[in-house]
Parts: sequence; C-alpha cells; structure tokens
Amino acid sequence: MSLQSQIILGFLAIIAFVTMVTAQGWTDAHATFYGDMKVGACGYDTFKEGYGLQTTALSTALFESGAKCGACFEIQCANSQWCKQGAGTIKVTATNLCPPSTGPAAWCNPPLQHFDLTELMFVTIAEYKAGIVPVQYRRVSCAKQGGVKFFINGNPNFLLVLVFNVGGAGDVTSMKIKGLSNTWTTMSRNWGMNWQVGGVWVNQALSFQVTTSDGKTIEFDAVAPSTWQFGQSFEGNSNF
Repeated sequence: MSLQSQIILGFLAIIAFVTMVTAQGWTDAHATFYGDMKVGACGYDTFKEGYGLQTTALSTALFESGAKCGACFEIQCANSQWCKQGAGTIKVTATNLCPPSTGPAAWCNPPLQHFDLTELMFVTIAEYKAGIVPVQYRRVSCAKQGGVKFFINGNPNFLLVLVFNVGGAGDVTSMKIKGLSNTWTTMSRNWGMNWQVGGVWVNQALSFQVTTSDGKTIEFDAVAPSTWQFGQSFEGNSNF
C-alpha cells in the first residue's frame, strides 16, 4: 500500500473517531509531526523560553483560541503497526496551533482532536515513515524549573506581557497587574499567552496576579522592579 493510500485511510479513521471515547483516563486522537521551531501561536520562543523540543501544536478543537497554551499532555501511540514497542509515553507542552487546511490531510480541522508534535517527540513513540498514527492522550500537571516568568513588551501607553514557564495546570485563564496605585487592574488576552493592558506603567514596580485553569492563583509582588525596560523578562519566586 502506498504512503498516500495509508494517509487517506488514516484520515478516514480520524473521521470515524470524531466522537472521542475516554477509557481509563485516556482519550483517542491522532498525531503527526512538523519541523518549524519558530515562535508559534502561543507567543513562546520555544528555545529561548525553555520549552525546547518537548512541545506540540494543537488542532483547533484543542487549542481553544489560545486558551490551552501552556497546558501539558501525556501521549502514547496506540493500536498501530507503526508504534514503537516499549516506547512508553511522552509529555509535551502546548506551544502552537495546527491550523485547519484542505484536502485529505486536513488532520487539524474541527472537530478533530489532533497533536502536531515536534519530530523528536513523534519518533520517540512511532516510526518516522508512518507520518500519522493513532494516539491516546490525557492532561497532566506541568513540571517546570524555577518560577513563573514574564516578558514585558509594548510601549509607554500599552503593555503586552507574555506569561510563560507556568507549572501545574500550565494554561492561564486570567491575569491582573498592579503598580504604584496598589490597585489590581484586570488584563485581557491579546493572543496566545500574551496579556494586554492600557495606561502608563513605566517607572514603577510591577506586580502580577496569575490564575490557572484549575482555579489556583499566585501573586508575584514587584516581580519587575521600577527600572524595568521593554524587552526584558522577569522571574517570580514561586510556581504552581
């Protein structure tokens, strides 16, 4: 059977599993791989900000317009001749979107649940020549080194703050900022894990309040000193 025929059959198998079945905590999906390591739809520079190759892009149904950026997943190859025997599972962080497309290889179109892994992660659990394999996945806690980190961008009248290296649930659902006024101001999601707020925030220490999808909140008091500059990153003294 040609590789093209295998891909088409694989896509038909995906359609058959649109209604996902969860068993023993695992949910059925499929996985492919990609090689572009540039900054993705979550806003992370995967190497600069410590995510490395243990990452994945999510299909539209899983990505949730960026809400699932930073979430961690455990994935295992399942029920395929291309699964590597004894490979076990991989754990990856969601850092990008696998966008919808057209044609027989439209793996990431709604409502399909699909992971587009880095090549290293894919070949850890499956043979390279497979191209696409059925997998099972589940959400797991993110284990990160050090504290939650904040990259500050924008201009004197607008802040754009990327929050990254978030442990625990990994995905942030809300952020607040506090400066000299000592009053918490709610930030809004701009894109991915970039959060924005208007107003003048320069020349004052900045504190952040971060809430993750499991409802946990941590306050990072004066994590950025009054001398902070645009383009700098700052690390909190705790994590989830």
